[in-house]
Amino acid sequence: MELPPNLNVYVSAALFVLGAYVFALYAGLLIWTYRDIHARTRDVLAQIMATVLVAVFTLPGLLIYVLIRPRVTLAETYERELAEESIMREMEPKRACPKCQRQVEADFILCPYCHEQLKLRCLSCNRLLDPGWAICPYCGQEAHTDSLEDIPIAPEYQQQ
Repeated sequence: MELPPNLNVYVSAALFVLGAYVFALYAGLLIWTYRDIHARTRDVLAQIMATVLVAVFTLPGLLIYVLIRPRVTLAETYERELAEESIMREMEPKRACPKCQRQVEADFILCPYCHEQLKLRCLSCNRLLDPGWAICPYCGQEAHTDSLEDIPIAPEYQQQ
């Protein structure tokens, strides 16, 4: 049995293609690991250690990295925090003016839209009270309050 005369060329070409494939796979693992850990943590030491782990131990290092990496990415954490904040804002009680039904802040004394009296001020402790309260829950005094008729309203805010 006789070997082909150009066998060395074929073997060299096959080894070159195999080597290029292995190198591309190795480089791809390193790049993927770096990008994945970079998306999961801001800790520079963790980023370096994960990349070195895969660089030194290759496939077993990649398996170890996949087992110990953080479960969620920074983007997922940010989205979850935004969703939680949105839910918390929706849960906050929304206060509306009893007269015009527009949204007002909890510490408003007058509705800025229709000038409806929303709160009264206690004369003893100076805290804001709901108009229907008989006593001040803060100081326990009878609700002797300032009447808003005594407080002048700027002409631009008076009802027409």
